[in-house]
Amino acid sequence: MFDSPLSASAYEVLGVDPTADDDTLRKAYRLRLRQTHPDTGGDAAVFIRVQRAWALVGTADARAAYDRGHGFGATGADTTVEWNGWRARAARPDTRPKARSYGQPGGRRREQFLSLIREWAGRGVEVPDPYDPALVRTAPVEIRCLLADALAEEATARIVAELGMGYTVWHDVVAGRHAGHKVDHVVLAPSGLYGILSEDLGGPVQVRRGELVGDAMTATPIADLIAGIRAISRAARVRFGGAIVVLPDDDVVQAIDELGKVRGVRTVLAARSALANVLRRGVTGAPEIGGNEIFDVRTRLNEALRFV
Repeated sequence: MFDSPLSASAYEVLGVDPTADDDTLRKAYRLRLRQTHPDTGGDAAVFIRVQRAWALVGTADARAAYDRGHGFGATGADTTVEWNGWRARAARPDTRPKARSYGQPGGRRREQFLSLIREWAGRGVEVPDPYDPALVRTAPVEIRCLLADALAEEATARIVAELGMGYTVWHDVVAGRHAGHKVDHVVLAPSGLYGILSEDLGGPVQVRRGELVGDAMTATPIADLIAGIRAISRAARVRFGGAIVVLPDDDVVQAIDELGKVRGVRTVLAARSALANVLRRGVTGAPEIGGNEIFDVRTRLNEALRFV
């Protein structure tokens, strides 16, 4: 949870400054435990976050490692420690069968992030490391959102890839007449055809009247996903089995939440760790695709889809 560009740092969860001494840190931890304990009327989710924050900074060794990796050191991030969490992963040789994949997951969002953070931080000067945690953490929220979205899309892409050759996925698909309107992933599986939205909103969300609601919510992601699915369905002359919204595990109440039909489309809210199970078993009521039909649907999509 602390690795998201949008999530609060361990120090923010505990309510102290990163420069606080060990005694102050310990007192803050005990206070936050009392404030958030469910037995005294606190929020269980926040109580768990407090405990996880303490695990990251509660000892000298753990705190030193956390500070180096997250940019809280006296001189900023330690460049001798490689921060892998926010940088795009380098390709690694892997001979295992993978899902067929088209497009670049998270590519559009990473491009936008790099452009904006260099403009914001550099002001005409080259930025040595746009992924420096100390820099990213201080960037405006709209810039951090772009990186969070890219990471979420890349995480989904890795999960689908591991499902094997029976699956095909298209990433960053144009949905509608405007290139800015997109569906993060279109997945063709034996269990059905699905449009997927990969999100990281920086905190827990709920569903109300078929839409995500939360402290940071200002848009309508489920409605936008369904509109994108319909646009692709018309263009490719294919039938989607459902819409899947994927969120970080910490941000959902239950791993798989079937919402029924939202705006006429079967919709599922899934924790990231549960996505593979959803795609394998399918969405309740979604028509399975097999035999020659799967080749026909794949051909139609390959001919019709465009990428942002």
